[in-house]
Formats: sequence, C-alpha cells, structure tokens
Amino acid sequence: MADHHLRRPAVEAATGLSRSTIYDMMDRGEFPRPVRIGRRAVAWPESVIAHWLAQRPSTAA
Repeated sequence: MADHHLRRPAVEAATGLSRSTIYDMMDRGEFPRPVRIGRRAVAWPESVIAHWLAQRPSTAA
C-alpha cells in the first residue's frame, strides 16, 4: 500500500511548526527531509511525520 505524502502546509498543520522552524530543524538533523515527488515538488511521507511526532517528548505535566 502506498504511503500518502504531505506537502509543507499539511506538515505545518500536523506538527504545529512554522516553515522556517521545519527547515532549521532539517538543517540540524532534527526533522526528516522530504522526498521529491515531482520535478519541482517535495513532500513528506505521512508515516515518517507520524513516527517523528510519536518520538517527540510529551508536554503533559
């Protein structure tokens, strides 16, 4: 079964991160890199974002 791919606005909505934060974190190796889905388009596999979110520390006190 093919993984659904999320474009940047959907990744921002899912993670609560801004565009600049996502790219800063990618540069530091703290956020997954997107995959190329077209000549000028990239997206993140939904499963990769879900896994990244699951690995984040909980903010519940």
